[in-house]
Amino acid sequence: MLHSFAPLLPPQPRLLILGSMPGVASLQARQYYAHPRNLFWRLLGDILQFDPTQPYPQRLAALTTASVALWDVLRCCQRPGSSDQAIVMASAQANAVAELLTSQPGITGVLCNGATAKRLFERLIRPDLPPERLNLGVLQLPSTSPAHASMPYTAKLACWRAALESHLRPYPRPTPPAT
Repeated sequence: MLHSFAPLLPPQPRLLILGSMPGVASLQARQYYAHPRNLFWRLLGDILQFDPTQPYPQRLAALTTASVALWDVLRCCQRPGSSDQAIVMASAQANAVAELLTSQPGITGVLCNGATAKRLFERLIRPDLPPERLNLGVLQLPSTSPAHASMPYTAKLACWRAALESHLRPYPRPTPPAT
């Protein structure tokens, strides 16, 4: 069985980004989106204006500053390799995402990183949401995975930017250096 990570949970999250399950490179590095060709950090860096090549703790801090929570739908599953298509659905167990969304009413939307994350959310999380959270906006975005390279970076960036800005406007920008 593969096991996902604990959530990144800012003090007052406004948005939750959900993946399906960390890939092999991420599990080995113990870091979200660690595969060097995964576009997640590049996209978020471009949108939130931070350096996506900076050390992992600083990237997490940038998300925290922007009030972005990060987690995966699945707590554990069996899956040979990294492909979402290889997840053995009978083994899939959900993280406590419904509980997180219930305890964090400031989260106004959920962005699913790819089709599998959205399908898993609808199957495993939405049925456990309380009635007051059923109207929560849940949006499927183009996957940042290197396995989904058919969409150009600029098109992915436009989709991700629109989704983040609709939930985070105005979102914290880095302080410019003093002159």
